[in-house]
Amino acid sequence: MIKIDIPNPDVSISERKQIRENDEPIIKSIEGFIDLHKIPRDKGGIILFYNINDELLFVGKARKLRPRVKKHLEDNVSPLKGHREEVYRIDVCVVEDPMEREIYETYIINTLQAKYNIEKVFYK
Repeated sequence: MIKIDIPNPDVSISERKQIRENDEPIIKSIEGFIDLHKIPRDKGGIILFYNINDELLFVGKARKLRPRVKKHLEDNVSPLKGHREEVYRIDVCVVEDPMEREIYETYIINTLQAKYNIEKVFYK
């Protein structure tokens, strides 16, 4: 039997409002998220989207994490398109190996039963 441990998040950001101090520049919010700069731009990994009740909504993988997260929050073809208002927290796990990303994504979707993933689902 194969044992897979779900990796701990390297970055976790939550929906929040900016509290400006002095002449700090305004950070543009994308669907309520202003900390997207904390997500690595040129690293690959797994992205987990959660709601305010810590229910897993969607799991994705990416070769470049930050652009992919932004795409899920802005694009019209994302499976999250009709559910973006539910997303409260985004966890990112850096996983550079493409084969490992594929395995983790499928394993997490099925183990934690991601609500809006429709591909790679074996639990229904």
